Amino acid sequence: MRLNEIRRLYKIIRVHLEYGLDELVPDNSLTRWPHFLRRGLFWLKNKHSDKEEGDRLRLALQELGPVWIKFGQMLSTRRDLFPDDIADQLALLQDQVMPFDSKLAKEEIEKALGGPVETWFDDFEMTPLASASIAQVHVARLRENGREVVLKVIRPDILPVIQSDIKLMYRMAGILSRFLPVARRLRPVEVVHEYEKTLINELDLLREAANAIQMRRNFDNNPILYVPEVFSDFSHKNLMVSERIYGIGVSDIDTLTKRDTNLKLLAERGVEIFFSQVFRDSFFHADMHPGNLFVSYDNPDDPTWIGLDCGIVGTLNREDKRYLAENLLAFFNRDYRKVAELHVDSGWVPADTNVDEFEFAIRTVCEPIFEKPLGEISFGHVLVNLFSTARQFDMEVQPQLVLLEKTLLYVEGLGRQLYPQLNLWETAKPFLEDWMSRQVGPKAVLNAIKEKAPFWAETLPELPELVYDSLRQGKAVSQRMDEMYGAFLEGQRQQNRVRFLLGIGASLLITSAILFTHQIETLPEITCVTALGSWLFAWRAANK
Repeated sequence: MRLNEIRRLYKIIRVHLEYGLDELVPDNSLTRWPHFLRRGLFWLKNKHSDKEEGDRLRLALQELGPVWIKFGQMLSTRRDLFPDDIADQLALLQDQVMPFDSKLAKEEIEKALGGPVETWFDDFEMTPLASASIAQVHVARLRENGREVVLKVIRPDILPVIQSDIKLMYRMAGILSRFLPVARRLRPVEVVHEYEKTLINELDLLREAANAIQMRRNFDNNPILYVPEVFSDFSHKNLMVSERIYGIGVSDIDTLTKRDTNLKLLAERGVEIFFSQVFRDSFFHADMHPGNLFVSYDNPDDPTWIGLDCGIVGTLNREDKRYLAENLLAFFNRDYRKVAELHVDSGWVPADTNVDEFEFAIRTVCEPIFEKPLGEISFGHVLVNLFSTARQFDMEVQPQLVLLEKTLLYVEGLGRQLYPQLNLWETAKPFLEDWMSRQVGPKAVLNAIKEKAPFWAETLPELPELVYDSLRQGKAVSQRMDEMYGAFLEGQRQQNRVRFLLGIGASLLITSAILFTHQIETLPEITCVTALGSWLFAWRAANK
């Protein structure tokens, strides 16, 4: 490891110990060795013992930077895994990270715009509206029309911090791949690469603006999701200007309840949005933590989600979508044989995998899940268990599926937080079945015809000429094939002639030798000359 990587690793360990995060690890036989090592680092004492555990965890992640803050944001959506005091503190990482200097933020904005903020905006608020791991947001008004907007600006000098942590992650992933055979099939280096690409993409706000525009178009005139308008003329690589929205934070259950919001419908619509994005659009919001999601104040009985921060999006190709949908349907129908066969057919596991053993492994791990009522089954954990079992059979990690798995855990965590009785499978199954019916069967044929109809309509006038050209080319090809076949037959006849003459020559030469041994005069010489003549004719025939 390089010196800067050792320093970063030391800082990570130091921050963890100075905030006493080692105290969060339970004391058992598996953790005794780390606890023993901790006693050896006597100079790194807990400097924040006066703070609550959740507060210490949040501050430690915040001090370590964006990579760790993102990790905390993911954990914050799984309130079922943590006590309330820790979950509440992790939730603050979504939009209440320590802001950077507002004067510096204004300088970065003016540098991107190429002039003073007042040239284009009025009422610029120096106090940030929100601050997150990558960027912070300031409020203003467009001078040309008075519309309220938010200006999102990237934290300056954040790239070296991210690159430092990513390099360390690459180093650790390489060590795991080299020394732990089990880790190789998990492809840790590829997973780190995908995570790096995701974080670097978040630093490009032009990409985020394009993602938001695309997602807004996908849900145009759809009341279940609203994506704020982006003002592309003012957007740059480190600056994005978009419409300001007013909504209730999705984690503010008390306010939603006081307004008589239909929480069951809101939770179900969250699931519908996710599956629409995955299977209909092949373009899903992959950072659906509560800091990026709000609920419109309008129509609490018919609630609308508001989605922000489209910096991280995921995509699936047609084959992945089909196999994923079929896997989920087969799993919840308890058809484990089909689940195993689909993994082999999709290429997610090697083609020589023993399907019988694979089926048994899936059944062993997953059948106990169905001992619970269907509404209590964690959809995200089903996917985690399914992929974990498959990895035992050398399934290589599919980065796009890792992103999907993480997002599904987000969605389920939010849905259960809004409506604990949410039966995610009951909401998702009809959607998956409808999608599958549109991919295979009569609906799929009709959809294909509709999709190709404009092309056929354009091509139809040219059809007679295309048919004529095809027939003419077919005739030419047929003639050429006849010529080639005739030449082939002639070649075969010539080869047979050569073989015959060579055979005659060899026979005559043997006969000449036999006659010579019996001391017969003249005849051996004639036979030998005839044999040589036969070979000469064969040579001439072979060189025609």
